[in-house]
Amino acid sequence: DPWSTFTNRDEAHKRAAILHGLGGGPIGRVLEIAAGNGSNSVALARRALRLDATEGAQSGVDLVRRAVGDARGVRVRQLVLPGRFPAQVYDAAVVAEVLYYLSPRDMRQVARDIADAVRRGGRLILAHHRVDYPDFVQHAAHLHARFLAASGVVWRAAGDERTGRWRVQSYVRG
Repeated sequence: DPWSTFTNRDEAHKRAAILHGLGGGPIGRVLEIAAGNGSNSVALARRALRLDATEGAQSGVDLVRRAVGDARGVRVRQLVLPGRFPAQVYDAAVVAEVLYYLSPRDMRQVARDIADAVRRGGRLILAHHRVDYPDFVQHAAHLHARFLAASGVVWRAAGDERTGRWRVQSYVRG
């Protein structure tokens, strides 16, 4: 874990903000996009009745599977973005630290796909850095606003937490 996502205090704070964005209590079906090494997946699995964690690289899929172990109701699958999500409707989708790596065109497609996958009244949690890094394809500034606009549906703001480094916003689908 080169970024210390399981143990770093700032990462734990961000993860708590993501969980808070889901709202209170257990939640039904959750779609996690770009699960990375599974550090968020472990926490999401505790709240979700069903978690579909996706990751683009097979090595990442292997890391997520190790992280979640035999947690009940968790499926981990490889998904290169943009790509076809599992053929289900979700109560929530979590998109963390991936949008700035997508081209604007690919991000627009993912936004539309997420809008189709999250049920009316469902939650969307977006969690991304607020500062640019050299490997970003898009600037971090206004990234969430661009994603929401591209989705083609109305999202009502439900929460916003930020530090100097990251921002976690939650929305309810109209």
